[in-house]
Amino acid sequence: MNPELMEQGAERLRHAREAHQVRSASGPGYGRVVQPGQLDLTHGRILYLEDVNVSFDGFKAINHLSIDIAPGELRCIIGPNGAGKTTMMDIITGKTRPNSGTVFFGGTINLLRHSEAEIAQLGIGRKFQRPTVFEALSVYENLELAIQGSRSLRASVWGHLTGAQKDRLAEVLVLIRLADQLARKAGLLSHGQKQWLEIGMLLVQDPRLLLLDEPVAGMTDQETERTAELILTLKGQHSIIVVEHDMGFIDTIAEKVTVLAEGSVLAEGTLAQVQADERVIETYLGR
Repeated sequence: MNPELMEQGAERLRHAREAHQVRSASGPGYGRVVQPGQLDLTHGRILYLEDVNVSFDGFKAINHLSIDIAPGELRCIIGPNGAGKTTMMDIITGKTRPNSGTVFFGGTINLLRHSEAEIAQLGIGRKFQRPTVFEALSVYENLELAIQGSRSLRASVWGHLTGAQKDRLAEVLVLIRLADQLARKAGLLSHGQKQWLEIGMLLVQDPRLLLLDEPVAGMTDQETERTAELILTLKGQHSIIVVEHDMGFIDTIAEKVTVLAEGSVLAEGTLAQVQADERVIETYLGR
């Protein structure tokens, strides 16, 4: 039999079994079947990694990593260089495949079965350390391209937006504080403004989970403050994972902090709690 058809059959069987389990369970939130395209948050987790391992040429970058994120949660991830923070994001977005472990988006979407493009379409958006915007295009054109991302560059820029799309772009422009810069070429923006534009390019796609890798690196104090305000505004509307080294920034936005070291969770809690942890002081903060 065609391997693709076998995979599709196995997937249908798995969903049928999971639907039966949902119907059979008791308690609030159960007794319903998840529809295609619907994110199952029955168990109160939007992202779930369990016992994940990744090795590169014998080096264990991720070592039995387990972490979970609640819907609408803002989680900050800190740790020394080489702790596995970026590799963790690579795994979530499909850029890196783990050697072993489990990675689920909601209760039913196994991210290890999907490509990078498919994971983005499922509702996971990622901002890298360096802003990746189209510098020759205007702010508005960058957002327009992002909202019509499945189309070609030329078709997206010169195509027509629906009324709802135009409203969403206008809303995001205000949110990222670039409404007065919409006709400006992205290449002429400050570093901080480029970072905000890239976040805006993710927001117009309405992701359920945002991964922000060092969002304030290289920013001025004022830009850092505005970025904190933006992220706090987004909290609750999206689940957000922020990887950052700026402790002042983390202190401004964090409720729960996870400390990674050598590819594993070293400590977890409020910023004050992890800062007082002797293991964290020795491994990270004390350096």
